[in-house]
Amino acid sequence: MNVNHLDRVFHALASAPRRQIIAFLSQTALSTTELAGRFGVSPPAVSRHLSVLANAGLVRTERQGRRVLYRLERDALLEALARFASEADGPLRREPPMPRAPREAI
Repeated sequence: MNVNHLDRVFHALASAPRRQIIAFLSQTALSTTELAGRFGVSPPAVSRHLSVLANAGLVRTERQGRRVLYRLERDALLEALARFASEADGPLRREPPMPRAPREAI
């Protein structure tokens, strides 16, 4: 996972409606229309959010007849969060600098 991909993931997660979509999709696969009904917004608005999530690799589509269902890519989400946690924790795990010996006065 490169930095640009991680940026796309966090851009996608920066939106409260997209985080809610992820929460719904963590339970079951849903269509754009089903998600729109849960949010009370238009299917095109939900479709735009789903496009951002798909571009970040956080959701995938599955065709069932004429319906297109969206599913959460749980591993992609967890990998991005783990990478961020690792990067954020990295500076804390570095060895502290060795204390210098006191200088002697001349």
